[in-house]
Amino acid sequence: MLKGKKILLGVTGSIAAYKSAFLTRLLIQSGAEVKVVMSPGALEFVTPLTFSTLSKNPVFSDFTQNKDSGEWNHHVDLALWADLMVLAPLSADTLSKMASAQCDNFLMAVYMSAKCPVMVAPAMDRDMFLHPGTLENLRKIRSFGHIILSPQEGELASGLSGKGRMEEPEEIFAAVVNFFHPVLPLKGKKALVTAGPTFEKIDPVRFIGNFSSGKMGFALALELANKGADVTLVAGLVKETISHPMVKLKKVMSADEMFEVCKTEFDHSDITIMAAAVADYKPASIAPEKVKKKEELWSLPMVKTVDIASSLGAMKRQDQILIGFALETEDELKNAEKKLEKKNLDFIVLNSLKDEGAGFGTDTNKITLIWPGNKSKEFGLKAKSKVAEDIVQEICQLIEK
Repeated sequence: MLKGKKILLGVTGSIAAYKSAFLTRLLIQSGAEVKVVMSPGALEFVTPLTFSTLSKNPVFSDFTQNKDSGEWNHHVDLALWADLMVLAPLSADTLSKMASAQCDNFLMAVYMSAKCPVMVAPAMDRDMFLHPGTLENLRKIRSFGHIILSPQEGELASGLSGKGRMEEPEEIFAAVVNFFHPVLPLKGKKALVTAGPTFEKIDPVRFIGNFSSGKMGFALALELANKGADVTLVAGLVKETISHPMVKLKKVMSADEMFEVCKTEFDHSDITIMAAAVADYKPASIAPEKVKKKEELWSLPMVKTVDIASSLGAMKRQDQILIGFALETEDELKNAEKKLEKKNLDFIVLNSLKDEGAGFGTDTNKITLIWPGNKSKEFGLKAKSKVAEDIVQEICQLIEK
């Protein structure tokens, strides 16, 4: 499957470094040529001899090849040799260096010289992974276009249980194979995704909004693109970024603006996912100047915003797929089923703010998919990237029918 492919495997300082030996063997058995670069920290967990034996190539960990003769390892040549660079495990330390372009060892010099795509498999303890700095660094390298294989939940070396386990070698290997031989079930399809909140202006400085981060919608757009779809992502004002040649990002602020873009794009869209948290109401009028604080009580007349999903549902053709989201706090199933029917959806994604780790602002979600006819399927708590995979998989099955 990987005959003739050149894989540069970066191994960093993590207890999961031993798993990279299994990954090396899988890559070699599949016909790939593998060269291994180890960080100084990785040398404390596994020996270069292990990787040189498995890869049948010298292992690189230092600029100097022979200190007596001054012969050195050429990091640029090594970086340009590769078709794909895989960092597995990726420690919090090396992740931080990648995000900030800090080059203080041979592995980082190779990474910063690489012209090929980069895939990473983070591995660290639970609290290290969940630290805001780590999550921000992951977001930053994702914006570089790097492929991130999200760590799994389970028992960790510290004795804690939680997110941080490196993806298993077999799964990393499958991701590498898919990179070179992608399965693109949505190739030729056009997709429309909405994400994030809408902000409805009160005056020039104030607005009505919600806490949506847009993470779920961005994850869906990326997964659809990875499956071959040509994606238009319509997003409210969020911090999330996306870098994929098959994703066109359109930023909006209000429900009306989002509707206008969606109305234009919907007619030639095969798949539409309404993941945005659109405001239900907006001020009846926008004050031209900042409203001054005067009265103890202040009433703000409100009017309903356009129901974008319902409007698109009324326009929907037989050959189009329309998916909605329902974030509920009570009578979850009943309310979601009503929305499913009212908005003419093919299925609806339900999540509840009562579920820990689900809803706004988190990197995880817990969903239930509901189809017409009282059919439903519940999923456990997962990273939003994995939730996106589950949703897109269901869409692919709908298309196949």
